[in-house]
Amino acid sequence: MKKYIIDERTGWEYELIGEQYYPTGRAMRNGVMTPSELPEDNGPGEERPIGVWGQRHLRYIRQYKKSLYLDLFMSGTLNAYLADINVQAENSFSRLVKEMAAREGVTEKLKADDQMAWVQRMNNIRNRATELINQELIVI
Repeated sequence: MKKYIIDERTGWEYELIGEQYYPTGRAMRNGVMTPSELPEDNGPGEERPIGVWGQRHLRYIRQYKKSLYLDLFMSGTLNAYLADINVQAENSFSRLVKEMAAREGVTEKLKADDQMAWVQRMNNIRNRATELINQELIVI
């Protein structure tokens, strides 16, 4: 199996660790690999917030990936790992919502003309983006 793969649909890069592929935080954009979207480590003693995406991933790995959870927990890198997943998911979610809204013509003009239609369409876009992030990053 290849050490690194790129999902052609999303452009995200994955690294093979053991028998499972995990996101690296890098993505292919216009044929060029972008740098990691994850922030630098804040150093020992500084804790970063885990956030909703990190909590969802924690719940998933506790239930279905116990060896990964225990390995991260015992090595002391669980919080940093979950914070990185959260940052990557937040960045991807924001990007997806903006791209989908632009593609579907959900604009400020629609918001001014018909607020209920704008809210319905934006909720639909956010729900679809949430599902994509859950499939790509949270339940890996």
